[in-house]
Amino acid sequence: MTRGIRGATEARGASPRPMYGNDFQRTDLECGIRVLTERMPSLRSVTTGFWVGVGSRDEPLELSGISHFIEHLLFKGTSRRTARRIAEEFDAMGGELNAFSAKEYTCFYSKVLDERLDDAIEVMTDMLFHSLLRQQDVDAERRVILEEIAMHEDSPDDIIHDLFVSALWETHPLGQSVLGSQNVIRTLGSEEIAEYYRSHYIPRNIVVAAAGSVDHARMVELVSRLVDCDAGEGNAARHSFVPEIRPHTVVYDRQTEQAHVVLGTQGLPRQHPSRFALAVLDNILGGGMSSRLFQKIREERALAYSVFSYHSMYVETGLVAVYAGTSPENVSAVLELIKEEIARITEKGVSEEELSRSKDHIKGSLVLSLEDSGSRMTRLGKAEICGGDIFGLDELLNRIDAVTAEDVWKLAKDLFGERKLVATVIGPFGDRELQGHLF
Repeated sequence: MTRGIRGATEARGASPRPMYGNDFQRTDLECGIRVLTERMPSLRSVTTGFWVGVGSRDEPLELSGISHFIEHLLFKGTSRRTARRIAEEFDAMGGELNAFSAKEYTCFYSKVLDERLDDAIEVMTDMLFHSLLRQQDVDAERRVILEEIAMHEDSPDDIIHDLFVSALWETHPLGQSVLGSQNVIRTLGSEEIAEYYRSHYIPRNIVVAAAGSVDHARMVELVSRLVDCDAGEGNAARHSFVPEIRPHTVVYDRQTEQAHVVLGTQGLPRQHPSRFALAVLDNILGGGMSSRLFQKIREERALAYSVFSYHSMYVETGLVAVYAGTSPENVSAVLELIKEEIARITEKGVSEEELSRSKDHIKGSLVLSLEDSGSRMTRLGKAEICGGDIFGLDELLNRIDAVTAEDVWKLAKDLFGERKLVATVIGPFGDRELQGHLF
């Protein structure tokens, strides 16, 4: 069943949703795969993503990292192609092939000239549905993943965010690392990997999204012809619940030149009506060079090179946080300044000038991002696999414009009013007690 923007019939059992762009189309295949495309007539290329609704938040602790492991293994060869042949075929297309894992999904994506789209989709569907998952490949890729984890752990400005999420959500599945546990990675075998793969890599748990020089009917025909619709029913049910937040601080003693700090709290779920106000609040707090934290901590006090705020949204909850990298002796001062700005925005709100500048910044960044086919493909695929709305550009800009200073102030009080803050710190602190300096 195919639908466009206006006047089209809704897919089976689907509730009406706003759509994105005049050339956006969607078809639900009989086997359960959803195909979404957006045509960009000025391009000669097509970016395609196969989005699978499984990520680290779906993993039991004893299988932590298995989704990311499977992502790697699907490049190691199929019943029709070796790993080398997969690489050679995409090189011969002059195209790109890659993948990434996240908390709620895994994505395999490619970018090729429109004339090579059939070839790209044939290789990608072969990888997704006919990979061998051999023990020899598991053993080889295990070493690669352990090196990836080691590299990540050697980057304190990266791993601090994983450590913060773990401290914030503790035993909730969203607190688990996407890369997984080294102990689990060392022991995973091909049989349990294959079983997990069969449970989640099933048609009804997959979205195909494409943007660029793409014809929707052609994409539907390709996917229908190449996908194995007898892949089984699997067991891809997800159990969602809102985690409880416990204010506390976690300090990691490491011999780094800088101290790395993240301070934050629980945010909003992906479909929350205040999510547009959150984007504005985040931007005012630490989203750009004119933001409060950048001006206060870097420009006025010269205490950090990098300081910014950010937010993430998931199905049942989200987070809002501030990161700063500073000299170890300045950690307490930086944290105090962050807390002061959070308190000030909570108690006094934001000015109309800040509000206007922030909204213009967000709108400009949004429009610029949509000049790229990869960004448009990602918007379609991510929204669909996560059950979110796909708004048109005008609707998005209107939603941002509609945010008021009162909306931002109310949200700040809702998020920060109870002072349920969680902090993580990495640095050369030894046995020094930082808890009293942080809260």
